[in-house]
Amino acid sequence: MAVFRIERFTPLPAAEAWRRVTDWERHGALVPLTSVTVPTGLPTRIGTVFVARTGLGPLAFDDPMEVVRWTPPAAGRAGLCQLEKRGSVVLGRAAIDVYPTGSGSHVVWVEELRVRLLPAWADPVVASAGRRAFTRVLDRLLDGAARRRL
Repeated sequence: MAVFRIERFTPLPAAEAWRRVTDWERHGALVPLTSVTVPTGLPTRIGTVFVARTGLGPLAFDDPMEVVRWTPPAAGRAGLCQLEKRGSVVLGRAAIDVYPTGSGSHVVWVEELRVRLLPAWADPVVASAGRRAFTRVLDRLLDGAARRRL
């Protein structure tokens, strides 16, 4: 499995950071050649399914994900979101956690991916590419308010 973790500290309050990082359709607008639909409808809750369609024409594939944990931040409590990836090409899980801090919030995004038809020796390459791509997405979702953790 390819695994990567991204962390950002942002001056945004936890509720606002949560709203931005769980805006599934906006994810699609930020990932090249990708659109996101939410066939189960909004608002998001446990059982919500959204589908990222990536590619061009016949070279596209669907990456359906289901929300299996949904706990928005509230009263100093962290927001915890877990997704299961259930596609025919990409399998695995993702966790997006938003922790309130004294100066805003701390966002932690962890992905565990398996790409069908790719051998296990390709996992480090997949993890590296995923980390780079999702770092850009997370930074844009937080609208440049994020600072890299050193």
